[in-house]
Amino acid sequence: MRSSCPARQGRSPSWSPPGRPVPGRAEPVDVTRPVAPGKATGGRRDPRDAAGSTAVGRHQQQDGSTVPAGGEIGGSTGTGTLTVDLPVRGRPVLVAGGGPPALGRIAALRAAGALVTVVSTHPADAVTDLADRGLITLHRREITDADLREALLVVTATGDPELDAGLAEAAERAGRLTLSGSGAVAVEPAVERRVSGGRVVLVGGGPGDPGLITVAGMAAVAEADVLVVDRLAPLAVLQRARDGAQIIDVSKIPHGPSTSQDEINRLLVTHARAGRTVVRLKGGDNFVFGRGGEEWQACEAAGIDVRIVPGVSSATAAPALAGIPVTHRTLNQGYTVVTAHVPPGDPRSTLDWAALARTGTALVLMMGLKTLPEVCSTLIGHGLDPATPAATVADAGLPSQRRVVGTVADIADRTREAGLKAPAVTVIGSVAAFDPRRTD
Repeated sequence: MRSSCPARQGRSPSWSPPGRPVPGRAEPVDVTRPVAPGKATGGRRDPRDAAGSTAVGRHQQQDGSTVPAGGEIGGSTGTGTLTVDLPVRGRPVLVAGGGPPALGRIAALRAAGALVTVVSTHPADAVTDLADRGLITLHRREITDADLREALLVVTATGDPELDAGLAEAAERAGRLTLSGSGAVAVEPAVERRVSGGRVVLVGGGPGDPGLITVAGMAAVAEADVLVVDRLAPLAVLQRARDGAQIIDVSKIPHGPSTSQDEINRLLVTHARAGRTVVRLKGGDNFVFGRGGEEWQACEAAGIDVRIVPGVSSATAAPALAGIPVTHRTLNQGYTVVTAHVPPGDPRSTLDWAALARTGTALVLMMGLKTLPEVCSTLIGHGLDPATPAATVADAGLPSQRRVVGTVADIADRTREAGLKAPAVTVIGSVAAFDPRRTD
C-alpha cells in the first residue's frame, strides 16, 4: 500500500477545527506504538499491489502512479511527506467515517486484505451491508483514543476537510500513519434549472473487482462531478474520483434499507439539470437486470443527455471467476440468463420454467438465492435430470468470493448450509462441473 506519510515536527500539542472538537479526544493521546514508515518507492504501481497492498496515495494518476503532495514521484518532497510502501494484509486499519466519501477507501483496503474497522455515527447503507456480512467491523459511535492506538493506519474519510484534518492530527500524535479520504459530502443543487453541459453517464462497473471496469468506465469516474453508486459497484474505483466529487450511496440491500428507483431517477435528473456530469455507477452491466433502461427513460423524459458505457456482466464474469465457462464446445451450445427474484408460480413471474428445463443450455440464475429451492424443484418437476451439475458463486471478484458445487437436486441445500449470501449467481448445467484437467 502506498501512502503519503507526514513527517512534520514541532506541531502544536492539540488541534481541532474552530468550534469542532475532535471526537473521542477527552485527554491527550498516549503515544505507545509508533510505526516505522517503511521504504520509499517510485511512481509506478508495485507488483505487490495485487497481493496485499493497494495504491492509495494522496494524489493518483489514471496509470496507477502515486504523486506525493509536492508533485515529485517517489522519495522526499520537501513538504514533510514521503511516498512509502505499506503492507496492510492481515493488519488493523481504522477508517474514520463511514459515509459515501469513505466507500472507495474501504473497498480498496478490503481488496488489499486489511482488517478494516469503520467508526461512524451515520454509516452508509453499503457500509452497513459489509458489516452485516462480516466483511468489516463497524462501530456506530464517535472515534476514541483507543481506536487510534489499536490501528496500524488511520484513514480519515468523513467528507468534511476540517474534521478529517483534526482526526489526522490526533492520529499522528498517537504515532499512527494517516491517509486522507476521498470524495465529498453530497449536496443537492438548491434549484432545479437546466444548465448547459449537464449529462448522465450510465457506467457498468463489472462484477466487483476494480480491475474489471473498462477503461472508458474508469475515465468517466475520474471526470464525474457526482457519482451515484450502489453496493455492488466496484467501490474501490471511487479513489480515482476527482477532488471535490460528490458521492451518493443509493444501495439496495436485500431485505434491508433500499433506495427507490424513483429517488435514484430524481437524483440523476436533479444534478444533471444543475449542469453537473453525473455518473451512475453500478455493478455488472447497467442493461442486464440493472434498470439502466429505466434510468435512461427518466433522463430522456427530462431532456438530459445520456451516454452509455457498457460493463462486464456478472452473468458471465461470476462463473468465469469461479472457473466455470458458461459455454464449452463439447458440453453445450448456449446459455440462458434469467432473474429468479420471484419464484416459479408467482403471478409476477413471466418465465416458462418448463421450457427452461428442456433447453439443453446452461441456466444462469441471477438474484435467485432466496428462491433457489423452488426453482430447482420446479426444473426437476419439468424433467431436468436431478443429477445435473450446479454451482453457486457468491461475491464474485471480491476477496470474499466463495463457490459451492453440487447438483440441481442439492445445490439449494448446499448453498444454504454454506451460508452464502447475495450477491450470488447460480449456474445449472454440465459446465458447472467443468474441470480444465479433464479432456474427455
